Amino acid sequence: MQLGEREIIRASALKRTFGKGAAAVTVLKGVDLSISSGRLIALKGRSGSGKTTLINLLSALDRPTEGQIMFDGIDLTALTGKERDQVRRKEMGLIFQSFALIPLMSAYENVEFILRVAGAAGSGRKDAAVQALEQVGLKSRMHHRPFELSGGEQQRTAIARAIAHQPKLLLADEPTAELDSRTGLQIMKVFRDLVETTGMTIVMTTHDPAIMEIVDQVYELEDGQIVSQA
Repeated sequence: MQLGEREIIRASALKRTFGKGAAAVTVLKGVDLSISSGRLIALKGRSGSGKTTLINLLSALDRPTEGQIMFDGIDLTALTGKERDQVRRKEMGLIFQSFALIPLMSAYENVEFILRVAGAAGSGRKDAAVQALEQVGLKSRMHHRPFELSGGEQQRTAIARAIAHQPKLLLADEPTAELDSRTGLQIMKVFRDLVETTGMTIVMTTHDPAIMEIVDQVYELEDGQIVSQA
């Protein structure tokens, strides 16, 4: 960590085992990780390396079998499920491979609906939805429904939905996997712009070598362990 940077995530000795007894499978094996705020981070690794399991732990969707995760001074591993849900709703945004947009809703309605579900005040929902769509370059397309949008535009709508509540941390699991290389690089530019203009921290999983040139730091996972960082 450089002088003046603030640590937003610290993971210590993370272990995640699924199943019990002879059927138990350990997917993460003592992972240590430190991430500074305002950075774009990639978790790299082959399928089965543990990167998706790690992102699920960092996003408080799952809890480790052993170890600790500190997020902005909060010990996620000490929280109840309900408390983790609250932290995730208020402080984090999640993006997955599948865009998971509601087909009959416009891009704007998809973003505004999530804000409504999260309990955002009605007076600010419209402005927050429009601002998020503008941040990802979709203001002119916000009244189009998903089937009227390209794959890249649908993914940008999913990003707008994830950032509309202005989270400190955005976690993305293979966000460019369903896109062609050109569109994938456009999505990475959106991520880069978000980091630089808002100070948001973004952690994403990927296996795309082209993306490694765009991020600030790469952690490589192999067999459930971090084997290198650059």
